[in-house]
Amino acid sequence: MLEGVFNKMFGLTDEKIIKQMRKKVAKINAVEDTYIKLSNEELKAKTDEFKKRLENGETLDDILVDAFATVRETAKRVLGMRAYDVQLIGGMILHEGKIAEMKTGEGKTLMSAFPVYLNALTGRGVHVVTVNDYLAKRDRDTMGTIYSFLGLSSGVIIANMDNKDRKIAYDCDITYGTNNEFGFDYLRDNMVHEMSEKVQREFNYAIVDEVDSILIDEARTPLIISGAAEETTEWYDTFATVSTKLKRSYKTEKIKDKKNTVIPDEDWEDYEVDEKQRTVTITDKGIKNVEHILGIENLYSPEYVELTHFLSQALKAKELFKRDKDYIVNQKGEVIIVDEHTGRLMEGRRYSDGLHQAIEAKEHLKVAGENQTLATVTLQNYFRMYDKLSGMTGTAKTEEEEFRQIYDLKVVVVPTNKPVIRKDLPDVIYQTKKAKYKAVVNKIIELFEKGQPVLVGTATIAHSEELSRLLDKAKIPHEVLNAKYHEREAEIVSQAGRYKSVTIATNMAGRGTDIKLGGDPDSLAAKVFERGTPEYIEALSMYEKECEENKKKVLEAGGLFILGTERHESRRIDNQLRGRAGRQGDPGASEFYLSLDDDLMRLFGGDKLKKVMSMLKLDEDEEIRSKQVSKSVENAQKRVESRNFATRKSLIEFDDVNNKQREIIYSQRDKILNNENLRDLILDMLYDNIGDIIEDSQGDTEELVDKLHNIYAYDPSFDVNGKNADELLVSIYNDLEKVYNSKIALFGDEYFKRIEKYIMLEVLDSKWRDNLKNLAELREGINLQSYGQKNPVNEYKIVSADVYNEMIQSIKRDTTSFLLRIKPQEPKEETQPEEEQEFVSRREKKSMRN
Repeated sequence: MLEGVFNKMFGLTDEKIIKQMRKKVAKINAVEDTYIKLSNEELKAKTDEFKKRLENGETLDDILVDAFATVRETAKRVLGMRAYDVQLIGGMILHEGKIAEMKTGEGKTLMSAFPVYLNALTGRGVHVVTVNDYLAKRDRDTMGTIYSFLGLSSGVIIANMDNKDRKIAYDCDITYGTNNEFGFDYLRDNMVHEMSEKVQREFNYAIVDEVDSILIDEARTPLIISGAAEETTEWYDTFATVSTKLKRSYKTEKIKDKKNTVIPDEDWEDYEVDEKQRTVTITDKGIKNVEHILGIENLYSPEYVELTHFLSQALKAKELFKRDKDYIVNQKGEVIIVDEHTGRLMEGRRYSDGLHQAIEAKEHLKVAGENQTLATVTLQNYFRMYDKLSGMTGTAKTEEEEFRQIYDLKVVVVPTNKPVIRKDLPDVIYQTKKAKYKAVVNKIIELFEKGQPVLVGTATIAHSEELSRLLDKAKIPHEVLNAKYHEREAEIVSQAGRYKSVTIATNMAGRGTDIKLGGDPDSLAAKVFERGTPEYIEALSMYEKECEENKKKVLEAGGLFILGTERHESRRIDNQLRGRAGRQGDPGASEFYLSLDDDLMRLFGGDKLKKVMSMLKLDEDEEIRSKQVSKSVENAQKRVESRNFATRKSLIEFDDVNNKQREIIYSQRDKILNNENLRDLILDMLYDNIGDIIEDSQGDTEELVDKLHNIYAYDPSFDVNGKNADELLVSIYNDLEKVYNSKIALFGDEYFKRIEKYIMLEVLDSKWRDNLKNLAELREGINLQSYGQKNPVNEYKIVSADVYNEMIQSIKRDTTSFLLRIKPQEPKEETQPEEEQEFVSRREKKSMRN
């Protein structure tokens, strides 16, 4: 609040920022005629000119006007597109490391080319992050023609690329890819055993497209690389069966028996569900039933206590995670998570903590083995590694506080090229879902007969398919766009503005693709012929005429109509849906149809509204248009947004602790990979570890000798009695250094260097994996600290520091233990070359690790 007052007083508003940028736009416009007169060769030569100016001490801001003028002229020549002034303003916002909020259809892709080119002139690389592979490839192929013309290289990272191709793409001046690909490559780069195997370079500058989707919606789920862990999966199937035999309590009020005595809650049913908090609580009666089903006496006795985890996840899978809403089951029998905000499938992502396995068991699928986390990072901490970060989207202002707190990013609203004339109609509310869907279908029929294209937004896959069945019954031709058909996403949504078209979309599936009134001639031609071929060009010309005629009919019908069938938890998602209509000054309208049975209404105030409707004695099919109800819906959305922000903020507070450890470990890994001579570091570790052993022994010489023998297979060559700690440290170190030197002589200096490097990496990685598991378990239990009036994050910081120190000690101990105990493998009858000998057997290595 104070910041808002400060901004108004001192002019730090969006209007002030835009006003300053318009001065630079005027300068770019002033030199446009000069750039128009340049030949292609002269225009291309500008890149080398700019690079020399940077080498001579000028900054990117110094050359911005000329660089932007160069890109604008190049885009005209190679793409036939002249950037609007507002696109230049948006480009400046991105260059300054801010978020540009730009309405749908205003040309964000071309806008981004300006700061991309400018920042790529430094040679340090620019990353452009998109929400899916299709958009990454499409945008790179389109904008890449500009960069190529100007002598800059561009690459794209998509799924299933090999390391060689990834490295080539990352070494380009500009690299396009998805947030998942960039993040997972970062994790994989910190698991390699040779520097040459790394694919990424420095984190210089990133532009995140659909920044709200990536940095907020997807940021709740960390990126995790997992490996199989040795744990049984049979309990998931067992508890999936158990959960079907337990009953949910739907009671919301205290009930009394005949004697007017309140019956305890735990005697109602087996478990209770809090949908607002997304929790399931087992009652005492439920515990007794579980014990009876399993044939055990006490579920919470030490030998069975871990079973409570399987029970908890089975009940969550049963009650809180719904098929075709939260996940789908594909043809391969795999559970694929559906992104709740975009409706897209999250291939390769799994729910953590055994929840994914519980869902697999619920669906009677093969339960995948438990996974062990090998490497993990949150999207928040990944993107905060960039020296400069920016983003673009049509909807970010409602989340500005989160962007500022988590990423230090300001949101600036870019003016539209033409005024928005879309009509946003008041919400229509019905008592039941049945009445709502009946009204929705009638509205679609009305629009279809009028010829006005309609984009229908649904909250879940199940709802989209339910509505599709109703439209089939009404014989209304339509397209369904949801996570099940996302491969046709761009194709379907690009034609959603055609005359008499009806398109049903789950949430905002299809983001990144414009809906042009009359249809998109390019995608129609590309569907038949390969782009660039003579047949394609001929077809494109034909479709351009057809789409233009189609557009005239759509304009007469009123433009695109957006029909929302449910309010989303976030106002931003609703605004995204609305924003699909009214691009570039086009006419259009939006309207939301709600019912008191909708999740948001039901969980936040639906009961009160039902009582009001009952008092008014309204028919089920009668609609209500009320500002008060709309205000209640908005307040409910604000409450959910606030709760979700708190969840993400908590995630980042915990991960900030992990991140400091991760940065140290990954930095240490790089030192090992870059260092050809690790000997001094290893001897320092040996010295430290001997000191720890002496300190832990607390003057007990017998215990000291035992520990030295167990860890290093070493017995002191001198009498340890009568020596103080410092004397013991020096004498033992000198002895073990001689042993170490004898190992070097035994294996040979160069070969032993390879062993040192291998062992250090193996131990470091193994201990880091154990540390990740310990931190996950610590975090799971640390929230209980809040019951003792303690701050969970502070407690986590304290305990995690101890866990980290134990890890460092164990790294020093195990590394030096390995190297001092190592022996060449006994030669077999047929002597193998030295290079092929294993310098430690798998069994010995595993036993030492344990």
